[in-house]
Amino acid sequence: MAKGNVVKIGLKCSECGDINYSTTKNAKTHTEKLELRKFSPRLNKHTIHKEVKLKS
Repeated sequence: MAKGNVVKIGLKCSECGDINYSTTKNAKTHTEKLELRKFSPRLNKHTIHKEVKLKS
């Protein structure tokens, strides 16, 4: 795995605005923004979470 292309990202809830999850992705192979249905603890239900940048 090429370490230079890996970036830290956060997954931000589209309804409450909290960043509930963090992960990494290869920026060279996955250029589109990540969008997943994940559990939001504040709302106690599954919601859409969209990719946001995290500080390194």
